[in-house]
Amino acid sequence: QVQLAESGGALAQPGGSLRLSCTASGKIYKINAMGWYRQTPGNQRELVATTTTDSSTNYADSVKGRFTLTTDSAKNMAYLQMNSLKPEDTAVYYCHADVTYIDGGIGRDVYWGRGTQVTVSS
Repeated sequence: QVQLAESGGALAQPGGSLRLSCTASGKIYKINAMGWYRQTPGNQRELVATTTTDSSTNYADSVKGRFTLTTDSAKNMAYLQMNSLKPEDTAVYYCHADVTYIDGGIGRDVYWGRGTQVTVSS
């Protein structure tokens, strides 16, 4: 019912910046929460930043002060501005959304994008 598409992953130098974008499309009635997780080989997917159902935003301690999550509800988009990048930020970044959809009735589910690679290296 819902698809998420990420873009913006790239190679960046330490101290540099990148901006990730995520677009949600499909039979969306309401996006309840939206954000980003990341995963490195051999490790579990971890929270980077996400909005919550009470409209606040949660950040991982490791990215506080460096990353900023913004959303555009009119466009069903989320952006992750990543500044002061570090090599340890290297990972596949996944967009995540908690969505109420309409598809013959009303339902609610969690969706993931396919991921976009961020590599921080000199």
